[in-house]
Amino acid sequence: MITFPPHIEVRDERFRGLVHPMGKLEKIAGDFTWTEGPVWFGDRDCLLFSDIPSRRIMMWSEAIGVTLYRGDSGFNNGNTRDRQGRLIGCRHGARDVVRTEHDGTLTVLADRFEGNRLNSPNDVVVSSDGTVWFTDPTYGIISDFEGYRAEPEQVSRNVYRLSPEGVLTVAVSDFAQPNGLCFSPDEGTLYIAESGSSHDDSVAPVIRQFAVEDGRLKDRGVFATIDTGLPDGIRCDTSGNLWSSAADGVHCFAPDGTLLGKILVPEVVSNLCFGGSDGRRMFITATRTVYRIFVDAAGAEPWTRGRLS
Repeated sequence: MITFPPHIEVRDERFRGLVHPMGKLEKIAGDFTWTEGPVWFGDRDCLLFSDIPSRRIMMWSEAIGVTLYRGDSGFNNGNTRDRQGRLIGCRHGARDVVRTEHDGTLTVLADRFEGNRLNSPNDVVVSSDGTVWFTDPTYGIISDFEGYRAEPEQVSRNVYRLSPEGVLTVAVSDFAQPNGLCFSPDEGTLYIAESGSSHDDSVAPVIRQFAVEDGRLKDRGVFATIDTGLPDGIRCDTSGNLWSSAADGVHCFAPDGTLLGKILVPEVVSNLCFGGSDGRRMFITATRTVYRIFVDAAGAEPWTRGRLS
């Protein structure tokens, strides 16, 4: 039996095929305030991530190391890309979802629903048809730490769907605090993290699953429960396994919801993404630090594998 290092915890034998006993947990960047929103640009061989309270987006590459990608980011949080390769981000300060065009200009995609300001968009994904899905909890307006304190103008903390034609609708409205979200590889299922336990112990730290049918979401119940901390950012690999942030590291669940194992990290993990030159590195934002580790899995999002479609 192969012995794994202490930072890899095997709960199910299938996890042995998704990690490697020589996989080191490497610190590649540190001394930030609160890191979030990692997104890999395989076509540029670099990682972008947010340092939310410091209002900046940072860039890391193997060749150059860490540099500033954007200052005055407006408390930018979650990031993703669309099929044209553009950066899509969620800004707590402006309370909007914004797209960075290829020439560097910014286009606001959504900042209001039914005439009222959004709470503070948190995380975002774009499906292959160009539809933008994002969560809108209140974390960015409950204090001045990672946004601006304000009263919510929305009656609920919603998950929104923004059609390619620009029509914004509520996809789900019964979360306490919706957070990270990701699609299964075939985009037939949308997973959404419930992180309401951050401020209310009565809320279960779960990841819910929804069938995507003709642009609508059908609730299929709880997919998995996080046993340490709460779920924040989540990602699927090409085999449909779901990898979730947690207080003790990254938890990996099989498509049936079985906990396969954990990558233990010495700081609270906020988010993760796949990437690297071979597409088999996991980048982990954890409190003040960004880590990297080899995983024997590739990300479901095409740009993590060095291509866009």
